Amino acid sequence: MSNPLLSIIIPTRNRPHLVNHAVKSALDQNMSDLEVIVVDDASTKPIDLPSHPQLRLIHLSHSHGGAGTRNVGLEAALGRWVTFLDDDDRYLPHMAEVSLEALSQTYLPESVAVISGLEEVNSQGQVLGKRLPPLVRPRGAHFFLEELEPGKSYNTKQTLVVEREMLQKIGGWDNQMRSRVHSELFLRLNPVCSIIGLPIITYQLYNHEGLRVSRNPILRQESFLRLVHKHKSLFQAHPQMFAKFIYEHAHRCYELGLKREAFYNLCWSMQQDPLQIVPLVVSRFYQLGLKFVITNFNNNY
Repeated sequence: MSNPLLSIIIPTRNRPHLVNHAVKSALDQNMSDLEVIVVDDASTKPIDLPSHPQLRLIHLSHSHGGAGTRNVGLEAALGRWVTFLDDDDRYLPHMAEVSLEALSQTYLPESVAVISGLEEVNSQGQVLGKRLPPLVRPRGAHFFLEELEPGKSYNTKQTLVVEREMLQKIGGWDNQMRSRVHSELFLRLNPVCSIIGLPIITYQLYNHEGLRVSRNPILRQESFLRLVHKHKSLFQAHPQMFAKFIYEHAHRCYELGLKREAFYNLCWSMQQDPLQIVPLVVSRFYQLGLKFVITNFNNNY
């Protein structure tokens, strides 16, 4: 298509058994004024994609990483709006339609982007959980460093639909980030672009046993420290949310087996805001202890 309204960019590497499902979900959108660009980040085996007039494949001869691969797709995109779909996830059929409709009806001054809700599903298609974004973060805010409304989640950033020129204007994705790429991007995007949150599920996050960058403990810790260092002044300006952000990272480190990093980050978070973090730690230990008691009771009786 010469001038599609929306470009859907799918970065992929060595996951041929998953990427075809992502591509199909992108091509099966309720609206047709779009293009789908698959950027193959130097996979060791060729990708076999269906022939389709709205589908383009870009093969990279050497790896660019997740952020770099997204930037290649961004530069190749022709749509006014762009969105990015991970190769192991899927869109629901109305994703593009409801996102662009919200953007066309907003009264907020330019520039405006939109995010929506997502659900986590397993290999059997069972829904494991749902997340809905905050309703709006006006231009000048700092997204996940703002106080969060009850029942909402910042972990829906994968659903972003934004103007291509705006994303290019702020420099695209940070090629130095190996993980936490969405968190880093939103800290640069929200100060110059309002972000609307739709209380609609549009995205399926596929829970599988394969490799995911978000589960790589070393990359996650390295990228976390890079993120904090790069946006140090922003984090310092939001001490309470910064403390909670560190605490959540510490908990995730513990889940990934990084005990030393978990302890270090836990101490760091308590140093930032002990009045907030200490009750969270006590509550977490209480929940773990209660879970231990219930498990052992069930096993013994």
